[in-house]
Amino acid sequence: MKHFKYSVSLMIILVLTLVFIGCAKPPEAEKSAAKASMDTAISSGADKYAAADLDAAKKIWDAAEAQMKEKKYKEAKQDYVAAIAAFDKAAGAVEEGKKLATAEANAAVASLEEDWKNLKTAAKNLAKKMKDKKTRNAWAADSKAFTNGLKAIKDKIANDPASAKDNVGKLKSIIEKWDTAFKKLAATPSKHKAIKKKPKPTKKKKK
Repeated sequence: MKHFKYSVSLMIILVLTLVFIGCAKPPEAEKSAAKASMDTAISSGADKYAAADLDAAKKIWDAAEAQMKEKKYKEAKQDYVAAIAAFDKAAGAVEEGKKLATAEANAAVASLEEDWKNLKTAAKNLAKKMKDKKTRNAWAADSKAFTNGLKAIKDKIANDPASAKDNVGKLKSIIEKWDTAFKKLAATPSKHKAIKKKPKPTKKKKK
């Protein structure tokens, strides 16, 4: 009798467990909401201006996805809800990140302009030594590239300061290239042929 009661109790527990599992449904609504929050964060520029917050949110999303695969729907639901908050935080941090990137891009532009001004002064002072046509043409080409590149960076700063910052390195390389070239040129002695004066003939004294 006791064995029968034990068997019945076990069956009831098993049935209730199966019913509970059957009633547990995948949190599709929470998943969709988290995906929408992620898309909003990325489209707002979080990948550029709030990368750390976005990465943290993606880790929570990945954890939720892993829970879904293991059919741990309760845990997955909690993670999706947490992911929504994390993605919203990343989206909210974009504006501040953009302000910081703008300030850094403007500072980089000011530094480039100052270095280029000094470089142009050096080129002017070394004009007499820049007799090689190849060197003059290369300087002219790089001067044009620098001017156009600087204008492009300034135009980008308002809407996409992160991309503007990424283009600073190319202009820095132009400055470094010619700074090295001008220093070498300045150290090269001028090739002026010394004009030897013929000695004046000495007059012999008459005895």
